[in-house]
Amino acid sequence: MEYKDYYQIMGVARDASVDDIKRAYRRLARKYHPDVSKEKDAEERFKEVGEAYEVLHDPEKRAAYDALGTRKPGEDFRPPPGWQFDAGGADAGAHSDFFEQLFGGLGRRGSFRSRGFDTAGQVEVTLEEAFRGTERKLAVQRVAVDERGRPQPVTRELKVRIPAGVVDGQQIRVAAQGEPGAGGGPAGDLFLQVRLLPHRWFRTDGRDVSLDLPVTPWEAALGETVRVPTLGGRVDLKLPKGSQTDRQLRLKGRGLPGNPPGDQLVVLKIVAPPPLNAADEALYRQLAAALATNPREAMEDSP
Repeated sequence: MEYKDYYQIMGVARDASVDDIKRAYRRLARKYHPDVSKEKDAEERFKEVGEAYEVLHDPEKRAAYDALGTRKPGEDFRPPPGWQFDAGGADAGAHSDFFEQLFGGLGRRGSFRSRGFDTAGQVEVTLEEAFRGTERKLAVQRVAVDERGRPQPVTRELKVRIPAGVVDGQQIRVAAQGEPGAGGGPAGDLFLQVRLLPHRWFRTDGRDVSLDLPVTPWEAALGETVRVPTLGGRVDLKLPKGSQTDRQLRLKGRGLPGNPPGDQLVVLKIVAPPPLNAADEALYRQLAAALATNPREAMEDSP
């Protein structure tokens, strides 16, 4: 029986971390995936990589394998006297004689099934769509194998439901729409990252939304009731008397839906209308005389 150097097969050092081993496996499994690879020995290499990963990503199997010491790949090998390892009887697919001698025959020869890799994409939605929920038709390109065994790109149309209350950066899982598995194995999943498109009025922070609301000086000073747009429609908002620019008022539960729903922050922006004629100027002068105030008074003593 020939010794197999699983570290060499994976292309990692013997002190490689679990994350290093996972990254190496993903890279090699993609390269030698039997359904897409053009390598002549793709299926055999795919099995070999899968077997190496089966050992090195499992702490117990790896520790047992490391205890054997190092040997040259292909060197004649027999397990040490009294060697035992309880693999638990799980079905892990076809394995080499080397693996079966060390860890027990866990599968049937001639068959190899592997779950396909997960894939990722992005979907853009408006803030109104995020508030109400929507559907998207997406064209997803995957690789299929034709009758001659050649990989061919195939485009399929998917209808994806975007739930109400999604936030920017959230992932939506679409089951079994990733890369196909090998040997009839299950397909991976498709993960769509939500990107909220900019809105002309609203800004978002998670499920909370904020809005700059222009108000006149007299509305702010007198504490008038004003109409405010929200994602669910316009509502009345009573301004506190004497409100100043940048004061924030909260509309509870008026943000994106969820558990709990977000809030809407209303940021007041006082807008003074420009005088358009002499009569307007006269009104401003009367106001200045009647309300004589200096908003820069605190700065008078500063250098």
